Amino acid sequence: MSFPNTFHHEFYPFRNQAEIDRVRKITRADIDAMNGIHPKNPSIRLEVIRNDEFEMVMLTDMVKRIMDSDRYDKKVVMVMCNPNPTYRKVAYMLRELGVNCRNVKFYMMDEWADEDGNIAPLDYSAGFGNAFFRYMISGILDLGFKMENFIYHSNETTPVFSKMLEDDGEADIVYSGPGWPGHLAFIDPVSDWYKPDMEEYLAQPAKVASLHPLTIAQNSLHGGFGASGDISRVPPKGAMMGPRDAMKAKNVLDMHGITTAGSHVTWQRLTSRLCIFGEPSQTVPASILQLRENPTHIIMSENLAADIRDDEFFQY
Repeated sequence: MSFPNTFHHEFYPFRNQAEIDRVRKITRADIDAMNGIHPKNPSIRLEVIRNDEFEMVMLTDMVKRIMDSDRYDKKVVMVMCNPNPTYRKVAYMLRELGVNCRNVKFYMMDEWADEDGNIAPLDYSAGFGNAFFRYMISGILDLGFKMENFIYHSNETTPVFSKMLEDDGEADIVYSGPGWPGHLAFIDPVSDWYKPDMEEYLAQPAKVASLHPLTIAQNSLHGGFGASGDISRVPPKGAMMGPRDAMKAKNVLDMHGITTAGSHVTWQRLTSRLCIFGEPSQTVPASILQLRENPTHIIMSENLAADIRDDEFFQY
């Protein structure tokens, strides 16, 4: 009896096996041969970055934009992704360089919500707003930063989040990176988001929505929830920016470099290929970045760009 090599799982939203098989075969050499240009969208710059230099790209981009806002006395609107410890380094550099942050406006990309849709308050220890305040805001308050320019998701702000971005002239930059089910922010492949056509899907603003089981599993491995697979700690819903916010942003820096505690193991290697090279689909939300007309910079660590191959000596 022959045994199949692929299987269909009801909880996994992306069912196009031929497309999965196609992107799985994309090698590091194939990516290098693209010479930094996305095969379908010339407005997308695609780079593979050394593992030890990957963080430097985001850090440099943030510091430069904030420095320019001071130097040219110009507002900068930044949508910030999950609470990355890199923010501590950004704050440190801004302090050491004496950069005035009066013109900086931070929007948090997403936040947790409970089963009733109540958004986590700023004092929730595992919250994204809480961590961003600790890592970044607290370090730049004496640099002219105004607390009213810290826009985090709440029961009051999320319903008007996208309108606030629009009134601010849209985001100058969105920092993003896909989750295990291909989410963009917490925009997961769940029924709360699905629309009859892509145009309607892309027009959706910020809201509270359910999270996919893979998002919950992924986050149970994060430090804020004990890094031990305790899914009972992870909230079932989230508040997040909408697809329209990503599509209208002036720039996007999309980062693909998550590994399991710095090892070669990562759930993101296939997901990233679906997001970057797969057919844009509502079942892989971050793939919509391929449809952007404004500049998009996608960076992959060497670890994420590595070939996907079975390893008979490392099975568990």
